[in-house]
Amino acid sequence: MHAKRLISMSRSDPFHALSRRARAVPAASRGFSLLEAVAVMAITSIGLVIGVPSYQSLSERSRVSSATHLLTAHMASARSTAVTYRVPTVVCPSNRAGGCRTDGDWSHGWLMFFDRDGNRQPDTPHDILRDENAPIHPSLRIFSSVGRPSLRYLPDGRSAGSNLTVRVCRGATLRARIIVNNGGRVRTETFNGSQPCLG
Repeated sequence: MHAKRLISMSRSDPFHALSRRARAVPAASRGFSLLEAVAVMAITSIGLVIGVPSYQSLSERSRVSSATHLLTAHMASARSTAVTYRVPTVVCPSNRAGGCRTDGDWSHGWLMFFDRDGNRQPDTPHDILRDENAPIHPSLRIFSSVGRPSLRYLPDGRSAGSNLTVRVCRGATLRARIIVNNGGRVRTETFNGSQPCLG
């Protein structure tokens, strides 16, 4: 009888229950050892060192692709507009005041407009069909040669004069090139190396 009372008391003793639970919990689930924590930190650091540059490179390629596609889409739209309305249509780098820049810098946006008199500037606000405001990431620069800073399509879809080349650069490195031939057709080239972005 006395032995049964002792067993009953030991079972109801909270300290006795805690010590039994502690013995029942496997050592692996009690927490990380210092060695395990250091190993996890080392693996995480290696992942960051490898992953961050890859992500930055992917982001840059995406920005270049987006800027290139946006500009070529506007060029194609200008050609289609010139043919449809039988009116010469120009795409040029915008000076952000309703006119064209003459330095060939497209980085701040561009205009698309009817150019009936051939002066390569919009004569009235009603001639402006599109005014794209700084559509690219600030890390990119877009420019054409000063000798041909704008693109003018004739009603037959041609772009008279020499070929127009527009370069998309990140800093001093060439990332893409947009080329428009005399027939008005647009093609693009991309670059992954360290080719200089010559002005």
